[in-house]
Amino acid sequence: MYYVIAYDIGTTAVKTCLFAVDEQVRLVDGAYGSYHLYILENGGAEQDADEWWDAMCHTTQELLLKTGVAKEEIRAVSFCSQMQGLVLVDRNGKALRRPMSYMDNRAEAVFDKYAGRGLRISGLGVYKLLKSLLITTAAPTSVKDPVWKYLWVKENEPEIYAKIHKWLDVKEYLIARATGEFVMTADSAYATFFYDTRKGKNRWNDSLCKTYGVDPAHLPKIIGCSDPVGNLTEKAAGELGLSSETVVFGGGGDATLIGIGAGCTKVGMTHIYSGTSGWVSTLTDHQTVDIVSMIAAVVGASEGLFNYFAEMETAGKCFEWVKEHLALDEIGIYLKKQTVEESEESLYLSLYDYLSDTVKDAKAGSGGVIFTPWLHGNRCPFEDPDAAGMFFNIKLETGKTQMIRAVLEGICFHLRWMLECSDKKVKASDTIRFAGGGALSPVTCQILADITGRCIETVEHAQDVGAFGAAMIALVGLGEIPSLDQAGDYIRVKDTYRPNPDHREVYERNYAVFKKLHGSNQKLFKMLND
Repeated sequence: MYYVIAYDIGTTAVKTCLFAVDEQVRLVDGAYGSYHLYILENGGAEQDADEWWDAMCHTTQELLLKTGVAKEEIRAVSFCSQMQGLVLVDRNGKALRRPMSYMDNRAEAVFDKYAGRGLRISGLGVYKLLKSLLITTAAPTSVKDPVWKYLWVKENEPEIYAKIHKWLDVKEYLIARATGEFVMTADSAYATFFYDTRKGKNRWNDSLCKTYGVDPAHLPKIIGCSDPVGNLTEKAAGELGLSSETVVFGGGGDATLIGIGAGCTKVGMTHIYSGTSGWVSTLTDHQTVDIVSMIAAVVGASEGLFNYFAEMETAGKCFEWVKEHLALDEIGIYLKKQTVEESEESLYLSLYDYLSDTVKDAKAGSGGVIFTPWLHGNRCPFEDPDAAGMFFNIKLETGKTQMIRAVLEGICFHLRWMLECSDKKVKASDTIRFAGGGALSPVTCQILADITGRCIETVEHAQDVGAFGAAMIALVGLGEIPSLDQAGDYIRVKDTYRPNPDHREVYERNYAVFKKLHGSNQKLFKMLND
């Protein structure tokens, strides 16, 4: 038996998971470390690279201490991480500025300047759009896409731009710090929209870089998700508390690996994720794009497979907002009276469970109250950085419990909207795997089943599916598992939820209203938030 560590690098925390490998793959334990997300007044969303690394070091040491596993027994480490960040580093791998998160939307003026002249579709000039679609089957049509952040730095921070050695994503920065190597896995490379996916290409496209004003020298070497990068350096091994014999694998982005961790490893299988953000993704064997709805088949962890991927910016983050602004003022006393382990994670889960138990007492449809989960703009099925959250149709008799339930229903309404848009080009499976923090709540699972009209399955360790996916990547790289399509055999279904027909009528009515709220308020959002 040996062990593998998987780092699940989320938006506000890392979950470091230890897996034992013998005949089966078993999650032994995990450690949780938080870091900040810095939201700026100009639409910026940044993080601190040192905070990421410090959280990795702290959780690794904590994990080894509490499990008693020796560092020499850790054969490999792998990563699952947030995607479409922008981490600019110098030749020593030092971050030149705070990394820009996937949520960063400050580059509206830059997008407008560089999007292209003449007719625009989805905000992008026709020439650039068609060239991007030809080469990558996708295009950077969102102001939050990494290229616009890169060009924002070029325009606004020329002294930093002049020092750039490489443009990395989140896990690629951590890999560089761990191994001294500058690489980018193919899925992360694709997320920059400069990765040529045409048959026989699979490399950076210099012509496309020139079209958008990107220096190809800034782009690192591309590797496969299950490729080994190298061993930990002596310095990194010392800081992490691991052995320099430990092999580091490329891993993958959360959009790539969470489906694997949920067991969706066969073509046609669909999963829904609700963590800080949320998405709907179906595994497919061909590339396609819906430029209007902002959905694309992104490069997967296995060659020739893609994830038809629709994303919402804030899903579980909305429920965290509920915790901070609608719940704690009333239930703070409740929390103080509980025997709760003193950690941020257990506190959150305890409160999440409490809120879920509370809202199940509110009737389906929340008394006609509808919530829009656009707390940081929105990307799919409409791109609008000015879109915001709101409670619609509040009355004198509306209670806070109904409002909290409306938040869960609003998240599920939006997931259904993306699911229906996805279905137009890549048919989703009738049974859907649900993963992430949202899947921990039976109430949320049932609401999702009722609103989508689909059978919903959850898996064991639903909150750790990203780490499971990263572990599977390492095991393929080590030769323990022949291929990723067999990784799903290691993932077991825990619970199944079927739609309640008694709730169909009220949810159909509310959903019809929900879909009209953005169009009815788009100009008003812009007046207030532009």
